[in-house]
Amino acid sequence: MINSNMKALYIVVNAGFAEEVVELIRSKGASGATIINARGISSLHKEIMGISVDSEKEVILTVTSSETADKIMEAIKQSAEFKSEAHSICFTLPVTKTVGLSQSLVQASDVNG
Repeated sequence: MINSNMKALYIVVNAGFAEEVVELIRSKGASGATIINARGISSLHKEIMGISVDSEKEVILTVTSSETADKIMEAIKQSAEFKSEAHSICFTLPVTKTVGLSQSLVQASDVNG
């Protein structure tokens, strides 16, 4: 189904903060999310006794309307906790076609667009 008013919202946080992010995004109107475990590698890469130490991350992915994605990003931007301890970053990508999403989510996005 073609839909130009939807966004894929990616939120990357330090491990242990995903559940808080999911609570936040649900409070702003997202209907669900997927949590992916990941490793972060930065320019400050560390090695201890020849063993690479990378920071554990969690990626929260949700597909939602553009308006809801904007609300979520603003809430994360305003949250001191997500700026300091969680070291969060978030970004959106446009969703032009979907298959398998809840029909109510797609219809709600069509109404807003």
